[in-house]
Amino acid sequence: MEERFDDASYRVFVEGVRRRFGIDLGQYKEAQMRRRITSLIRRRGFSGYAEYFAAVERDEELRREFLDRITINVSEFFRNPDRWEDLDRYVLAEILAKTTARLWSAACAGGEEPYTLAMLVHARRRSFVGVTLLATDIDEDALARARRGRYPESAVRLVPPEFAARYLIRVGDEYEVVPELRRAVYFRRHDLLRDPYERGFDLIVNRNVAIYFTDAGKEHLYRELSRSLRPGGYLFVGSTEQIFSSERYGLRQVYPFIYRKVGDPT
Repeated sequence: MEERFDDASYRVFVEGVRRRFGIDLGQYKEAQMRRRITSLIRRRGFSGYAEYFAAVERDEELRREFLDRITINVSEFFRNPDRWEDLDRYVLAEILAKTTARLWSAACAGGEEPYTLAMLVHARRRSFVGVTLLATDIDEDALARARRGRYPESAVRLVPPEFAARYLIRVGDEYEVVPELRRAVYFRRHDLLRDPYERGFDLIVNRNVAIYFTDAGKEHLYRELSRSLRPGGYLFVGSTEQIFSSERYGLRQVYPFIYRKVGDPT
């Protein structure tokens, strides 16, 4: 059977995904996304985009696999530990000295990053009184895993031993986040490219997501994240990301991969 992976077929596929699932693949880098999707289609034995899309609409298992594949759900606790140490020492120390704090883990995947943040918050305050910790992602399955709070050993390998002893419970071959941390994080669905953003955050963690976006997608992302920060708030990005001309978004880099809001986006 002839494979149909031409440009026109892909455009029809992208429009179908946008219409059916509300996900705009056009805001992601096309070459990366097409490789990801084409690999999945061929592995499943379909002849092209059209046949695969029809199957995804019919089959819940295929649909869940597809949505998981096109959303970025690879993470681990304390990914890039030196950067988290900087965040804790220079940013959280300042934010958590105040009576209240609003923190947002945007594109939280399976929950590893918001739970890392929760560990650092609790280690400093010994409670979550006065702290709001929101975690969002586009993928409902990832959010379900995050709420469950159970992870393989590979995901927790970078957790400092004293934190592992305090905040993780071994359950067979997995590790479960203690109930106090699970209760402290509020998970909900949010699409960074389509949905409105909340405002007034002291810190936003948004790591290893923008690298998959087009320039237009990045422009939207950074403007909205900046608007979501209160004056003087901080944005923590991934260690492969750099915000060029950050002053356009009212941001100034103050530590490696940590930006502070110093004005409004232009």
